[in-house]
Amino acid sequence: MSLLRPQLGEHEFVSRVQVQQAQGFQLVAAEDGGQVVAVAGFRILEVLATGRTLYVDDLVTDDTRRSRGYGKAMLDWLQDYAREQGCETFSLDSGTHRQEAHAFYFRERMRVTSFHFAKKLP
Repeated sequence: MSLLRPQLGEHEFVSRVQVQQAQGFQLVAAEDGGQVVAVAGFRILEVLATGRTLYVDDLVTDDTRRSRGYGKAMLDWLQDYAREQGCETFSLDSGTHRQEAHAFYFRERMRVTSFHFAKKLP
């Protein structure tokens, strides 16, 4: 997960995950040969606009293991889990600089359905 969130030290990462767990946040990992190759953090939310949705906070594959099917396997698992949990939609946000990830999501038939706007608060 540090590949995706390098600004977070281990202590802050663990602290944030613990807070999010109270909101239903879960972590799932894919392993190959006993090594973690992909990780996803997600939660199931009730959203007024879209109903019950599985929202992926984080999805990352080890840089050295990309293009081997691990990300697709993780995405497939997450969508299957969403269906099992009665979700109507599956969604995630992706930073504008992550163009390779965007190409992957488009190949997986995901579409841009809205823009996410944010502002740092003092």
